[in-house]
Amino acid sequence: MGKLYVVGFGPGGYEHMTAKAIDVIRNADVVTGYTTYVNILKEYFPDKHYIATPMMQEVRRCEMAVEEAQKDQTVAMVSSGDSGIYGMAGIIYQVADEKHAGIEIETVPGVTAASAAASVLGAPLMHDFAVISLSDLMTPLDLIMKRVDCAGQGDLIVCLYNPKSKKRTGYVEQAADILMKYRKPETPAGIVRNAGRKGESACITTLAELKDAEIDMFSVVIIGNSQTYMKNGRIITPRGYSL
Repeated sequence: MGKLYVVGFGPGGYEHMTAKAIDVIRNADVVTGYTTYVNILKEYFPDKHYIATPMMQEVRRCEMAVEEAQKDQTVAMVSSGDSGIYGMAGIIYQVADEKHAGIEIETVPGVTAASAAASVLGAPLMHDFAVISLSDLMTPLDLIMKRVDCAGQGDLIVCLYNPKSKKRTGYVEQAADILMKYRKPETPAGIVRNAGRKGESACITTLAELKDAEIDMFSVVIIGNSQTYMKNGRIITPRGYSL
């Protein structure tokens, strides 16, 4: 029986990959994934056999991974971050079920973008938080903003994935306006670009000033709750301990 691992390899740097992820990739017969992710891994695992597909071919990518595993091979389907958080784990299980594949599947977790970005900013995620993707390719925009509104009502720290693209230029501002119904304009906000990868950069600003910040698809935006504060160039959210 073939074995298909759905591997989260973290932000991209080798130092953020788990020992399990490294072991699985090294021992796989085939490594499949999105072209950008495959190119990242080729630097660290140059001798592997790779099968890559571009963006918007996720289903076909998963079909190929399942097909390779059905040949009694060990396959690593790779995702950046955690494979079970906006990764490929869900669709892999769906495709395998659809094909009645008869293969073993194992999910290998990794460092997700939220925790990678938070480590750069200080300690912004020390209390309850929500991770919300602003991409409306698969989720209606009104539902996305409803989730932002609910997070605002619940005083949750908010971590925004896929915050802005060439076509989606105003969604961050829209989300910020919603959150300002529930928290102060000076609420700390942090933007981390290429978290855990080459070219990493960070910017600390406020909720009101997010509209003027440089943000793109390589960015993660973290917006504090009512207790979050800035100190010595870091964002900190108190957990509630008595000092």
